[in-house]
Amino acid sequence: MKNNKVIELLGETILPGESKTIEVEIAKLHTMTKLKIPVIIERSKIDGPTVLFSACLHGDEINGTEIVRQIIRKQINKPKCGTIICIPIINIFGFLNQTREFPDKRDLNRVFPGSKTGSLASRFAHFLVTEIIPKIDYAVDFHAGGASRFNAPQIRIAPNNPELKELASVFNSPFTLYSKNISGSFRNACTRLGVKMLLFEGGKSLDLNDMITDDGYQGAKRFLHHLDMLNPKKEAKTVAKKTIFIEKSSWVRANFSGMFHGIIKIGSFVKKGDVLATISDPFGKVEHKLKAPSDGYIINVNDAPIVYQGDAVFHISTKLETQS
Repeated sequence: MKNNKVIELLGETILPGESKTIEVEIAKLHTMTKLKIPVIIERSKIDGPTVLFSACLHGDEINGTEIVRQIIRKQINKPKCGTIICIPIINIFGFLNQTREFPDKRDLNRVFPGSKTGSLASRFAHFLVTEIIPKIDYAVDFHAGGASRFNAPQIRIAPNNPELKELASVFNSPFTLYSKNISGSFRNACTRLGVKMLLFEGGKSLDLNDMITDDGYQGAKRFLHHLDMLNPKKEAKTVAKKTIFIEKSSWVRANFSGMFHGIIKIGSFVKKGDVLATISDPFGKVEHKLKAPSDGYIINVNDAPIVYQGDAVFHISTKLETQS
């Protein structure tokens, strides 16, 4: 089916079959230097959905930027049909400073839908809600763990949504967590405007990890293949093992302060009572064992060398979805 639809985005026209990079000026630094974000758009001549791949909503989560970069570099973003929009870095301020927040110290992922006259983060959220989200049908937003916590590759979706569940199965990361939309989040704003979004979590902040990058990249190809949008010159790699759906999970917290020595690998299944880590004093006198409180999969581990009593150090599944 031929595509005669003209897309108006950010004040510019993108015709069917056209490639365009739009430099969006979001603000100026105090030095009057302009800050611009490239929005990379690829359109097929054949009609189809519009998909957004975005990353670095938190400026220190650069694994996602690498995934979107590879999608562009390997021309996965040139669709068989429809339109693919890539934004490798949403929070350019945080990316420059290697910090999570905007300069106003606000978390961009808690201020949606934002305001045209609000704080800097709020204004940018408003820009995304008014200029980007209304143009898209599907989105995959790439994130990473914060504060030295390493996430196993996983998709997060709202519960009781069969279409999102199907898309998560197609993306097929090792784990899929049911997670309610958080008020003020990008995901919540997309849902309210009818966009079907998968939130990808993998790795940790200020880190690049090949395993995480490959999982996100391969999942994106399977996602596009499912929508019949994958570039016909590319191939989606299938995985025999299906994603594990997790209904409930909980944090295991450090029982003592001290030097942290993790034992269990990310993604492992543990039994109740298994030793997950040891916490020791720096003087060789005391060593405490931290044990699994229940059976489950380890979906996040703390890579910090030193922890305090009460710190979250492992995220463990406590209830898996029963597969029919």
